[in-house]
Amino acid sequence: MKLFSALLFSTALSLCACSKNITSITPSSGAANPLGAHIAKTESKSQGMVAAANPLATQAGLDVLKAGGSAVDAAIAVQAMLGLVEPQSSGLGGGAFMVVYDPKAAQVWAYNGRETAPSEATDALFIDPETGEPMRRFAGIASGVSTGVPGAVVMLHKAHEDYGKLPWGPQMDGAIKTAEDGFAVSPRMASITARMGRFVLKDQKAAREYFYLEDGTTTIPEGFIRDNQPYANTLRALQDNPRALLEGPIAQQIIDAVREGPNPGTLTLADMAAYQAQKTQALCSSYRAHTVCGAQPPASGGVAVQSILRILENFDMAALGQTAQGWHVFSEASFLGYADRDKYVADPDFVPVETEKMLDTAYLKSRADLISMDTAIQDVTAGNPSDFIRGQDATPDNPGTSHFTIVDKDGLVVSMTTTVEAPFGSQRMAAGFILNNQLTDFSFRSVDSNGNPIANAPAGGKRPRSSMSPSIVFNPEGEFLFSTGSPGGNSIIAYTAKTIVGILDWGLTPQEAIELPNVIARNGRISMEAKGIKDETTQEVDRGSPAEEFGMSQEIVAALEAKGHTIRRSKGEFSGLHIIYRNADGSLTGGADPRREGTAQGL
Repeated sequence: MKLFSALLFSTALSLCACSKNITSITPSSGAANPLGAHIAKTESKSQGMVAAANPLATQAGLDVLKAGGSAVDAAIAVQAMLGLVEPQSSGLGGGAFMVVYDPKAAQVWAYNGRETAPSEATDALFIDPETGEPMRRFAGIASGVSTGVPGAVVMLHKAHEDYGKLPWGPQMDGAIKTAEDGFAVSPRMASITARMGRFVLKDQKAAREYFYLEDGTTTIPEGFIRDNQPYANTLRALQDNPRALLEGPIAQQIIDAVREGPNPGTLTLADMAAYQAQKTQALCSSYRAHTVCGAQPPASGGVAVQSILRILENFDMAALGQTAQGWHVFSEASFLGYADRDKYVADPDFVPVETEKMLDTAYLKSRADLISMDTAIQDVTAGNPSDFIRGQDATPDNPGTSHFTIVDKDGLVVSMTTTVEAPFGSQRMAAGFILNNQLTDFSFRSVDSNGNPIANAPAGGKRPRSSMSPSIVFNPEGEFLFSTGSPGGNSIIAYTAKTIVGILDWGLTPQEAIELPNVIARNGRISMEAKGIKDETTQEVDRGSPAEEFGMSQEIVAALEAKGHTIRRSKGEFSGLHIIYRNADGSLTGGADPRREGTAQGL
């Protein structure tokens, strides 16, 4: 295993965290980083790199970099292409979180393009009026009720105002041409279309005409040349007006699709017009002398990943290594981090989220003290870092999403996670793109069995909690070291954390860290890629059985079970990790998850 000499430092940095949403910070203000993060200017010695979930998206980003665009310009191109060639995961009709490192100002910013609920939404958004009970999970997903105001494009425009080098618009030219000429449907898109096609994807006319052959029942196969003129038209409208999804005829098409039955939504043009993306300082804290920065709430990934890491800081993970003991401690820290995340993180515009207390060194030391090296914690509960009473969460999970990362020749770094939520979002299309079902990221109940209010309950104008975890890591000198992140529902947090541990503690290359077994410990059970599994009822995956290549050995699985862990052996997990790593000489190394179709490529 290749070791990186830059990872051998062990001095701790002070914690830095911020929980308040700020919507009008500008990078040109010249103010010192109020979080106190150890971030320094990083000289670039590379022409740039893109790592994204589809080769066409990677190439679109590279083309923009070659044309003189910044990492943010390239992100616009990548997002536009992903929405076309990977519509099951992300797109124009969804939301995103993006973390940006500005090497000239030595600042790290978090951009929030999370969707908002309609103003008419109440805490009974997903309560069946006939039974008084929460809707069935898929009934909530495949509905108009599930769609929030899409925010990804206006978030990118907000970042472009800060960091764009090219005029707004030409970044989408590659996706427009591909939409008009057509593209070959990838194996993954064909597989997921076939699987979701058994349900309600064909119920809406626009989706049926796009994702099925002329017979209306056979989904488009791998290699099918799929064009999308309405998508090209939408991109042209966005070139002229970055808010074209939120006002005018395209906004009306979205409203019309949302208000179709069954379970029509209440989204209005006024809701769309009122939407604004947000910009804040990133959420940053230390891990073994390195600084880790992520998105602010309502993204829970930043605080949860950093909680896990700061619990692990109390253990010698380098010495434990990739053993049963090492994975046991990782799992226990994950249980504890997830429990706090579930109970306390929500939209801070509606619910106080005390990230500083959640990441406090002494508090997380007390959480680490709960971990025994011999036995698993049998009743994992949230801690009490906050003075606020919160109910036990009741939010379902949907494994979708896409992650990409970009570094340009000036050293500007983008780590962005983007999603329509479930595969194919709400199963509805408008103007050539899929509409999100992000509102199912709210808790389906507003209070728990004890009557305590649940932080992530729905409300009008509120953003649902997200698991997205775009992250950027800095070395002990404060220089950019690597960016990481993944799709995968609430498993995103564990996927991202394992790569940071893999690189910083176990000395792995980015690709080796990505290919570590996926281990997700939440709610008392571990889901784990395991070699040699026989249970054919386990989670279906898109590309065979990656666990056979990347899964955990049966010896380690058995050792974990001997400690009292309940383990669900999985054929594979839906990670789609992408990493860009800065080597000691300033060159870049990329990594892409072989569990999906991504690529990492430099100029």
